[in-house]
Amino acid sequence: MPLLLFAIFIAVPIIEIAIFIQVGGLIGLWPTIAIVLGTALLGATLIRVQGFQTWRRAEAAMRRGEPPLAEMLDGVFLLVAALLMVTPGLFTDCIGILLLIPPVRRDIGRRAAARLARSANVQFHMSGMRAGPGPGMGPDRGPDMGRPGPVIEGEAEEIGPGTGGEPRGDSPWRQ
Repeated sequence: MPLLLFAIFIAVPIIEIAIFIQVGGLIGLWPTIAIVLGTALLGATLIRVQGFQTWRRAEAAMRRGEPPLAEMLDGVFLLVAALLMVTPGLFTDCIGILLLIPPVRRDIGRRAAARLARSANVQFHMSGMRAGPGPGMGPDRGPDMGRPGPVIEGEAEEIGPGTGGEPRGDSPWRQ
């Protein structure tokens, strides 16, 4: 992996320089600069529009009770596209523009997810902590129906006389 990253950090600038030389030789300096600035503005506009659409789809999925996995993946690709579009260069702009096209983005996402699923090492650990029978709860009644409940970790700090702070009388957590 470090060798791949090193190759990318060396190869991308060399590719960008070569493309700038070729395009600049064909159309001139100022049109080349205009293309770079134009693609950055176009990319920023498209990212803003598609970002809001992705956000709305994620909210709709959460309202339906579904995990917004596809929308989160879209958001990651839009962020990568934004970074590539902001980076000055024609090669990175082309890759960023490709990531702005939803079918291309989804195809890349499916391939990446399949590759991750093949190489993932996922382990599940169950905790021995269970919800104890409380008022109206127990193995034969209540929402847990005798199944182990979720483990919730937290920290507590006692506040009261002699501990440096008085509890607020209007707290909704006090009964």
